[in-house]
Amino acid sequence: MTGIPVQPLPQSAPALPGAHSLFSPETFLPHLVAALEGAEGAREIRSRTVAILTRARAEALADIVTGFQSHPRAARETVRAIASLTDATVRAIHHVAVTVLHPQTNPTDAERLAVLAIGGYGRAEMAPQSDVDLLFLTPWKVSGWAESVVESMLYMLWDLKLKVGQSTRTIDDCLRLGAGDITIRTSLLEHRLICGFADTAETLRDRLWGELFDNSVPEFIEAKLVERAERHRRQGGQRYVLEPNVKEGKGGLRDLQTLYWIAKYIHRVDRAVELVDLGFFTKEEHLTFWQAEDFLWAVRCHLHLIAGRPSDQLTFDMQVEVARAMGYRDQGGRRAVEIFMQEYFTQATRVGELTRVFLVALEARHLYKAPILNGFFSRRKRVRAGFKVDRGRLNYADEAQFLSDPLNILWLFEEALRTGILLHPDAMRSVAANLDLIDDRVRQDPVAVRIFLDLLLKHGNPERSLRRMNELGVLAAFIPEFAPVVAMMQFNVYHHYTVDEHLIQCVAALSAIERGEEIADLPTVSRIMKGKLNRRVIYLAVLLHDIGKGRAEDHSILGARLARRVCTRFGLDPDEIETIEWLIRNHLLMSDVAQKRDISDPRTLRDFAKVVKTVKRLDLLTVLTVCDIRGVGPGTWNNWKAVLLRRLHSETEHALKNGLEELNRDRRTGEAKRSLRHLLTAKGWEPKAIKGELGRHYESYWPSLPTETQFVFADLLRELTDDEIRIDLHPDVDRDATRAAFVLADHPGIFSRLAGAIALVGANIVDARTYTTKDGFATAVFWMQDGDGHPYADERLPRLRKMIERTLRGEIVPREALAGRDKPRKRDSAFRFPTHVTFDNEASDVYTVIEVDTRDRPGLLYDLTRTLAENHIQISSAVIATFGAQVVDTFYVKDMFGLKLHQQHRREALSKKLQQAIKDGAERAEKAERRLGGPF
Repeated sequence: MTGIPVQPLPQSAPALPGAHSLFSPETFLPHLVAALEGAEGAREIRSRTVAILTRARAEALADIVTGFQSHPRAARETVRAIASLTDATVRAIHHVAVTVLHPQTNPTDAERLAVLAIGGYGRAEMAPQSDVDLLFLTPWKVSGWAESVVESMLYMLWDLKLKVGQSTRTIDDCLRLGAGDITIRTSLLEHRLICGFADTAETLRDRLWGELFDNSVPEFIEAKLVERAERHRRQGGQRYVLEPNVKEGKGGLRDLQTLYWIAKYIHRVDRAVELVDLGFFTKEEHLTFWQAEDFLWAVRCHLHLIAGRPSDQLTFDMQVEVARAMGYRDQGGRRAVEIFMQEYFTQATRVGELTRVFLVALEARHLYKAPILNGFFSRRKRVRAGFKVDRGRLNYADEAQFLSDPLNILWLFEEALRTGILLHPDAMRSVAANLDLIDDRVRQDPVAVRIFLDLLLKHGNPERSLRRMNELGVLAAFIPEFAPVVAMMQFNVYHHYTVDEHLIQCVAALSAIERGEEIADLPTVSRIMKGKLNRRVIYLAVLLHDIGKGRAEDHSILGARLARRVCTRFGLDPDEIETIEWLIRNHLLMSDVAQKRDISDPRTLRDFAKVVKTVKRLDLLTVLTVCDIRGVGPGTWNNWKAVLLRRLHSETEHALKNGLEELNRDRRTGEAKRSLRHLLTAKGWEPKAIKGELGRHYESYWPSLPTETQFVFADLLRELTDDEIRIDLHPDVDRDATRAAFVLADHPGIFSRLAGAIALVGANIVDARTYTTKDGFATAVFWMQDGDGHPYADERLPRLRKMIERTLRGEIVPREALAGRDKPRKRDSAFRFPTHVTFDNEASDVYTVIEVDTRDRPGLLYDLTRTLAENHIQISSAVIATFGAQVVDTFYVKDMFGLKLHQQHRREALSKKLQQAIKDGAERAEKAERRLGGPF
């Protein structure tokens, strides 16, 4: 049979912005039926229908997307237009099914089929890749004709490549299943007739409200709030998770929808604006609801369009793309993506505030009772005059009186912390609406400052009040210098939180240390906090240390200046202000020295001690450094960092108390030899053998290694032959690393080959040393961790040993073997890590220090050390510091004559070669990926 040619579709006035004639059934459906004339059999009818609708949908969707891209932050029209396009598609398919494929001139009562949209589609809100959730509804038992119609419709919908969620049910089925399943009940709450018999849909609506919804309001509210809490738990439990789920995460679309569902269930509202007349929201709060919803829908729509699939997770790479699509631009030293994500977290915070307001309205109607976590204890404490306990929560006694004195806003938070009573949403609503009361006069008021400092210092754990003050805008109002970092994202893989949340997490870490909860893990800082420490200084330094972030200027320098302004306004003593300013200016110093330098080098310790000057400053800086690292996020702190910081504090403290001359290489060498002699004697070594071992190594060997590691080398070197390789692998639990010690005949490039072998088994090297004995053997030791930052499990050590042995024997060439697995992860590709290579001849008395700061990848250390070897550079030690996707590799080196790299032109040439090696390694990885057909 010859098919009827498809005619151009007649155009009509668009029903919505960007809409197509497909939205107009009066013009489109007659054309569609005409185009099917002469088609033979159901298959060809369906095929022609799908062909026509495919083209029409593509044109209509292109119009909608073009309209959206021209106004990329206004999604409301877009999600409704997509829903309308879907309606038109379903209606067209239904029309073909019931008039062409399965015509029924006189349907029985049982065949009065209705097609309903449910869930988000029922709300007429659809993202570009949303599922089409349909309910095929019959009055009672589904007839054979209805089954045929449903089957034909589904075939055509599937052929259109739509993701269909569907169910065929009777009205009784809906009531029975909705009563037993809260998810089904929620989807039915938002049902909407698309086509078919309206009276069937009306019967369902009447029976749902009369027989199910109206009789189960408290049950539904409780179920949705439990569901919300569980959803938040699955998504990480934090509003400031740096790769949030726009739909399911805390402060996401689902939270707003939950409020709407509950309100609809109680009052049958059809639009969120009706919540104003019902007393749930003020007009301003509804505007906040509207703006947050529009913003979140815009983000979700862009995610779907960019991914080309349902995608609700704002991963790091997607954040860059969405920010660009929404028109954000780099500004004031900040990337567009950081500005975008700050807006995202601000909106997520507002969603949380709306939720609190909504819940108190439910409480007032006795439809919900908030859990009182600490009611027994809080009832025993009397609250300050002007406040009251309202349904287990702290509230003002009289709003007008409360607002008559701005200090009451600060008293509210201090009182909540003192009594342990949670804040009442009415009080939070009043505070958020009257932040303008906190003006310059209040900020300089000694009583206001005392209240704030008491809140910070007096009650054992200020975290909860600081977070609530921050969410409601009080912290930024009282300390305006804090405002720019509120909801500010730090666009890197290292930090888990926004800047403001990181600072609050740091204060929480400090208070936990002070309460004595971390003595076992943090003995040094726990001891310091028990001593004569200025608590006001350390708490303010911890709270303010990152307030300079997000500007073009170095955040440590700017932050110190801003902190001086804050502390001066607070009326602190000059020496306190100076100390806080010094701490913030140098808050990265101790971490950098411990993680990026060889702290066994006396020059490193001496220079650090000269900057610190006093034990008091050393103690304060150590506490700040530990809190800063622990406040970054889960898994960032580990025993390796603990050991480094503890050792740096201990040795610097000793030098400051006993004089910097104590940091002397000869003295440290003598102490190291004595320690090893005692250990070898205890192990039964003969005096002659001990003398030989102590005389076997050059001077640089002695101050740099722990005595137990030197003993391992002594044991491995005994009676070693020129063609022998000996390896000792030992989990060092105290340092959260595996120690790998090697002895073998020395030859150029040995460090690089070892680094390549370790990279091939997926290990992360955190520290490495290599030395040559006077009789020509290489002694190299690496400390390495698995992918989770822990020592290798015992059962994995044999494979590690085998890979190293094969590499050292030349059976595996690391450069070739690493190429296929050396590409950075896609989610890290959005981060900018320009490569910097620096040379420092002053950081060590003996070595030139080369620091390479760049993007991390598995074969990077191998490429760098191979380049150094090819240029006749001797590596004594390497210190590896990893910060998410960024790595800083530090090498202590000499030239082939044992001298520092003094010539400028030689350093410049070596820098270019190192940068080229980094570039070549990344390109090799990309070529290998293309050759193998995709990432591993």
